[in-house]
Amino acid sequence: MNWAVAAVAEPYRAGFLGQPASAVSSLSFVAAGAGILVTRARTRTALRLRDRRTIFGLLVVGIGVGSFIQHGPHPDWQAYAHDLPLAATLAFVAADAMSDLRGRELSERWWLVPSVAMVPVVAAGPSASTDAQAAFASAAIGLSLLRVRKRPALRTSVVAALATAAAGAVLGRLLDRTALHQAAGLIQGHALWHVLAAAALWQLVPAVGARSVTSADEEVPAHPHPQQ
Repeated sequence: MNWAVAAVAEPYRAGFLGQPASAVSSLSFVAAGAGILVTRARTRTALRLRDRRTIFGLLVVGIGVGSFIQHGPHPDWQAYAHDLPLAATLAFVAADAMSDLRGRELSERWWLVPSVAMVPVVAAGPSASTDAQAAFASAAIGLSLLRVRKRPALRTSVVAALATAAAGAVLGRLLDRTALHQAAGLIQGHALWHVLAAAALWQLVPAVGARSVTSADEEVPAHPHPQQ
């Protein structure tokens, strides 16, 4: 059994849905990412902001697809499918926050290069990959908090996203250690973590691509309703 499957309390079963609750709940990320893309398409705003949110939405979808692959069919390459989109999303959030803090747009290589560098890290094994992802997460969280200090208008979305993610981590871990957890049941702590982590990424959307406010950055509906 692979380390990633063993690390989740839900037992692995042979078949397309090896860990049913964790596999199905992975689709929360796909739903959140699709929602980000749809919302982006329905607003008329600065091209840069639209592009940043498009990338973010696609990365969130990638997390869901990779997580489903790991907890579902679980092929030999599942660790790459799971770890790389997650690392890329965290690197993207960190780079986006840094761009806002510096007042200058960083090139895509600031998140693409670290993401590609994760390939040999994942190949090195679970400990190396976990440590690298923890570093990415620390950078994303730290820079996002610094961003909030500079941009109070983003406080609600950023703090809500961080609080939701933290709640998911804590509640998911506690759930797997209480009487509510049943090895073969649908109530699984890791599945709860998936749902709340996806919700956290959705809550973070208003901060993605946000820079110094200008009239060009203000979002308006693509088809605004006429005033009555």
